[in-house]
Amino acid sequence: MKYRFLLILLLAAQWIAAQEKVRYQIFFDNAVHHEARISATFPSLPGGPVKINMSRSSPGRYALHEFAKHVYQLSATDSKGKTLTVSRPDPYSWLVTGHDGTVNVTYTLFGNRADGTYTGITSLYAHLNMPATFMWAEGLENRPVEVTFNLPAGKNWNVATQLKPESGTTFSAPHLQYFMDSPTHIGHNLLREWTVNDRGKTKTIQLALHHNGTNAEADAYADRIKKVVQEQQAIFGELPDYDFGRYTFLATYLPQADGDGMEHRNSTVLTSNSSLRQNAGDLLGTVSHEFFHAWNVERIRPATLEPFKFMEANMSGELWFAEGFTNYYGGLVLVRTGDESMGDYAKRLTFVANYLINSPGRRYFNALEMSQQAPFVDAAVSIEPHNRANTYISYYFYGEAIALALDLSLRGQFKNVTLDTYMRRVWEKYGKTEKPTPLTTSASP
Repeated sequence: MKYRFLLILLLAAQWIAAQEKVRYQIFFDNAVHHEARISATFPSLPGGPVKINMSRSSPGRYALHEFAKHVYQLSATDSKGKTLTVSRPDPYSWLVTGHDGTVNVTYTLFGNRADGTYTGITSLYAHLNMPATFMWAEGLENRPVEVTFNLPAGKNWNVATQLKPESGTTFSAPHLQYFMDSPTHIGHNLLREWTVNDRGKTKTIQLALHHNGTNAEADAYADRIKKVVQEQQAIFGELPDYDFGRYTFLATYLPQADGDGMEHRNSTVLTSNSSLRQNAGDLLGTVSHEFFHAWNVERIRPATLEPFKFMEANMSGELWFAEGFTNYYGGLVLVRTGDESMGDYAKRLTFVANYLINSPGRRYFNALEMSQQAPFVDAAVSIEPHNRANTYISYYFYGEAIALALDLSLRGQFKNVTLDTYMRRVWEKYGKTEKPTPLTTSASP
């Protein structure tokens, strides 16, 4: 009885420790020089050295990017402020020893690229992709996370994110996987919100837009996004059940931004150096593509991407479906909303078909094998010459051609059956019934 009681106490202590939050604070006092100052507190640690990692890859991007190269002025203390010994076991990790159960880490981060992978910090905004911004302690991946964004004084900045609001500018995530999948835009975001009735549930769609245009342009763009949301809802018969009942479009259309789109579970990053006045149609194409991912890849999700591994490249053979079918619908939805003509869409499909038929790459890799090339081609960094012009076909276009062929085949062979019918069935069988994301993450390559 005594030992059972001691075991219960031990398990209770372990459970309490596991629930203690990892806490982050981020400050932007030197944003004009593209720097942020970040502190992280890792409490209730087991004895022995603690390995602090800076991620090497980012959700939705499959190559290595080595975010640690932007970290400097790092120091560590214990709960009493005592300076701790820090060493470097590898280029992307720090080993902290001599702690008393708590490690406080402080570091400076440089970031000057606003896109779907990196972090961009300027006097106008802070565009944060979490793997490129926040370190994490190995072994604490299942702990809840809390982050406070300390906004610069005198600026009319706000925070837009899929993270759960707590109080003020403090937000939370249930675990590391969710936190790393939650990009955050801080700045003068114009907020446009509307609700959608979905099977008796009210769901909120939010556009957080940072641009140099007018409020009228923002209103018109939000109206066009509403039509995209409505058309895609009709394809699947419903919207996903967004965490916290909200989906957010994080749009930064400024000269300093780099063109990109990146899907996340309940939000998407949309960046461009173009403007709504000049290029709203093309920008809306990215909106349509990325929003389709809320079903296809975020919930109809390849098992090869669960859980996402932050310390190594992530390979999947299913990107021809995840990206290619999404590419097919990105334009098709705009035809249905009236934002793209059938003629222009037909020209696009003609290009895709010709590209696939005439590319020599088909002799070397099939659609699955092309998908597995993503760690080498998806914004991957390399300087040596390569032969991809002859050996590679984009899995975006490969999958788009397959989607076109399947859609035409279904329409030709069955009455009232299209690719919409197929996608809805895939959603009902594999996406709607998804299980929660595994909490653990691979810590070492």
